[in-house]
Amino acid sequence: MKTAWTITSVFALAALVAGCQTGADSESTEGGDESTLLETSESPAIDVDATLWPLTGLPLDDGDSSLPALAAKVDNAPQARPQVGLDEADIVFEELVEGGLTRYVAVWHSSLPAEVGPVRSVRPMDPDIVSPFGGIIAYSGGQQRFVEAMLDAPVASAINGQSDVEDFFYRSSDKIAPHNVIVRAPELVSYFQDRAGPPPQFNYSTGVAESSAATDGVEASLLRVFFSGSSFPAWEYDPERGSYLRQQTNGAPDNALSGEQIAADNVVVLEVNIDVIQDIPTTQMVDSGEGVVATGGGVLDILWSKSAPEAPIELTDTSGARVLLAPGQTWVQLIPAEGAGVPAGQVELE
Repeated sequence: MKTAWTITSVFALAALVAGCQTGADSESTEGGDESTLLETSESPAIDVDATLWPLTGLPLDDGDSSLPALAAKVDNAPQARPQVGLDEADIVFEELVEGGLTRYVAVWHSSLPAEVGPVRSVRPMDPDIVSPFGGIIAYSGGQQRFVEAMLDAPVASAINGQSDVEDFFYRSSDKIAPHNVIVRAPELVSYFQDRAGPPPQFNYSTGVAESSAATDGVEASLLRVFFSGSSFPAWEYDPERGSYLRQQTNGAPDNALSGEQIAADNVVVLEVNIDVIQDIPTTQMVDSGEGVVATGGGVLDILWSKSAPEAPIELTDTSGARVLLAPGQTWVQLIPAEGAGVPAGQVELE
């Protein structure tokens, strides 16, 4: 049966389930390690483990995490699909832009495809999204005020048409302009290789089964994420893979140029305040709010906060304990909160 839920509704159901579980285990939890509970509730800091890739939590093995991360503003218009390299990104942010459409800020580090794109212009929230990663941001320009804000951010801007990086961009012949600007990713990273590698952005469990949503969440096999009346992609859980496969708004598989369906080990949905400034939806990233995390077939209610442009997004459950994601790829969906400058988003579960 299909049921529509706002994030608030998911909170209520998860709280009910958690309450039942607490009641069943009241004897075993009474008299537990109070110092551990206090530490987790008051210290939602992000752990650093030099043996893991910082943006996925997967084993580093022989990789080099000191290289800078590459972020790119990736087009999501129908004319831009299938995108290049999107299936290999460590973390992808999906944000609402004009006309009810969405665009991506994708970040690569543990895996760097030969090419990424197509890239488009930046929006006012993008500096706050990419600042915690440092490294490089590739884009095709934008309104002067947005470009200036990005130039002020602690990242290296690589702009299509900029003389020092022009060799790293080209226009593909298989798509029409402006949906065809492609970035030669390894060459661009090599050009900026003196920049530092990124710090971790989330906390990770040792595996899918140990993640917070898998252990404490409400079971759901499909999430449909409503950004607007014209943008509502879906994520269907594949138990064999232990990850979620993305569908376009029309229900078709959302494939990258490689032919691989886009997948995520974690889907993080955050309710965000959005101001419409001169007709531009402007997501407020330095803020806090509610959300849900989907991992391992479980959906968990969470709280999120971001204290400064350079700070990562902190995720906690409603008790204040740190949320542990599964190692792997993460998609962050930034949907409008109730009372934002655009109609509120919602999550539909099956």
